[in-house]
Amino acid sequence: MTVEEVGDDHTQDGTVDLPGNPVRRSIRGRWKACSFLVLYEAFERMAYYGISRNLVIYMTTKLHQGTVKSSNNVTNWVGTVYLTPILDAYVADAHLGRYRTFVISSTIYFLGMLVLTLSVSIPGLKPPECSMANAEDCEKASVLQLAVFFGALYTLAIGTGGTKANISTIGADQFDETDPKEKIQKMSFFNWWMFSIFFGTLFANTVLVYVQDNVGWGYGIPTLGLAISIFVFLLGTPFDRHKLPTGSPFMKMTRVIVASFRKANAPMARDHTQLHELPSMEYERKGTFPIQSTKSLRFLDRASPKTGTTDQWNLCTITEVEETKQMLNMLPAMFATFVPSAMVARNHSKRKDRRKLQHPSSESLRLCHSLNSRLHCLI
Repeated sequence: MTVEEVGDDHTQDGTVDLPGNPVRRSIRGRWKACSFLVLYEAFERMAYYGISRNLVIYMTTKLHQGTVKSSNNVTNWVGTVYLTPILDAYVADAHLGRYRTFVISSTIYFLGMLVLTLSVSIPGLKPPECSMANAEDCEKASVLQLAVFFGALYTLAIGTGGTKANISTIGADQFDETDPKEKIQKMSFFNWWMFSIFFGTLFANTVLVYVQDNVGWGYGIPTLGLAISIFVFLLGTPFDRHKLPTGSPFMKMTRVIVASFRKANAPMARDHTQLHELPSMEYERKGTFPIQSTKSLRFLDRASPKTGTTDQWNLCTITEVEETKQMLNMLPAMFATFVPSAMVARNHSKRKDRRKLQHPSSESLRLCHSLNSRLHCLI
C-alpha cells in the first residue's frame, strides 16, 4: 500500500483512537462501530424503563408511602436524571472526553442499579408486608431503608446522565463529515438509533412488564439488561473513533457574553476583515468548519471586532459568536416545554395506582348491564 493510499484512508475530521493516534476509515468507525451502539441503546432503554415505570407502585405498596408523595419523589428523580447530562457533558467536552466519561458513568449507573436491586430484594432493606387497604397506615420505612433506596436511585441518576449525554455524540463521531458517503450513513445511524430507543422502551412496557407481573424477578431483569448493554458497548471499543476534548461550549458562551458587555460602547465593525476569525486550516485540523456571521442577536457581534486587548475574555472569533447565538436561540424552545412538562408532572402526581382500584360489586355490574340495555333500546 502506497503512502498516498494510506493517507486517503485516514479520517479528516480529527478523530483518533484511544492513545491519540490518527485512525483509518477501513478499520474504525462507521457501521462497524455503530452496530454496537444501537444494540447498547436498546438494552439500556429496556433497563431504564424497566426500573422507572414501577417506581410509584413500589413506593406505595412496599415502602408504604402515599400516592402523591411517591409520585413527587419519582418526578424529582426523573428531573435529576435529565439535569445530570449538563454536568456530564461539561466533563466530557472539557476534561475526560466522551468515551472515558461514558465508561465511568456506566460503572456508576450499574452500581446504582445493583444496589437498587438489592434494596428491593433483601427483606431487611424494606418494611414488612402490610395487608391494610391504606398504605399510609402501614409501618413506614426506616431512615436506613430510605437512605439505601434513594441513594441507589440517585446514584443511578448520576450515572445515566453521563451515558445519556455522550452516547449519541459517540455515535456521531464514527462518521467523517468531510466524506459524502459517511455523511449519508450518519443520518441513517440516527434513524436506527431512535428506533433502538423506541424498541427498548416498547419491550420494557410490554414483554418486561408481563414477565415482572407473572413470573417475578423484579428489578433483576433490568439490571441484567444494563450489564449486557455495557458489555456490548465495550466489545465495540476496538472499532471506535474518538474526538479529543475541545473545551466546554458553556465556557465559550460565557466568554462571548463577557466580551460583548466589555465592548458595549465600541462601534460595530462594518467590514468583515475587522472581525477576528481563525484560518480555515485551523478548523480543518480540528475537524470542524467556520460559521459565517448572521444578523440575529447583533449585540453579541461586539465580541469579535479586533479592538482593545486580545485576551480570550475580550476577543472571540466569529464562529464562537455564532455558536453562542445558536445556543441562545434554542432557549425559547426549551422554556416552552416547561409548562406542558409541569402539567404532565401534576397530572401524574394525581393519578391513582391502578392496582388499588376496587373490583366492581355484583350490584354495580347489574346496574351497568341495565343501563346498557336501555341505551340499545333507544338507538
